Amino acid sequence: MQRYEVVAIVLADLNDEDITALIERTQTIITDRKGVIAKVDKWGKKHLAYEIKKQKDGYYFLIDFAGDGAIVSEIERTYKIDDRIIKFMTVKKEGAATREGIEQEAADAEAKRTQARAEIEAAGSGEVRTISQADKAPKDAKPAFSAPKKIYNKEELSTKGE
Repeated sequence: MQRYEVVAIVLADLNDEDITALIERTQTIITDRKGVIAKVDKWGKKHLAYEIKKQKDGYYFLIDFAGDGAIVSEIERTYKIDDRIIKFMTVKKEGAATREGIEQEAADAEAKRTQARAEIEAAGSGEVRTISQADKAPKDAKPAFSAPKKIYNKEELSTKGE
């Protein structure tokens, strides 16, 4: 089994049920052909960097799975036919994957999501605070990027005013 990721952009004006149906159809293609789904991420509606098929916005989603080349061929064939899909890309990830490894990874991700939901619900009445990168950095740490300072010699300073 090989590991793949499919990223697709669909029409932004589709409702949630249509987007979910597209994702479920892709999941069905993968599972019917003995593939294993590791992760499905809905990235949401985003503004496109450039116009694609006269569309300025699109809804992005990612499906991470393991399977063989026939699965990828079928997914790409169905995406090419479907007019609701603006663009898609399939990427082959490094190394081979086992069914057990993918299933364990999916179970671990689900456990993390469940724990995060439980923590949010536990703090439900409390104030929700987002932590920025500046809050995470130690107080005595230097910034990640500082612009180099220009050092002028006497000749440069004297010629600047002329």
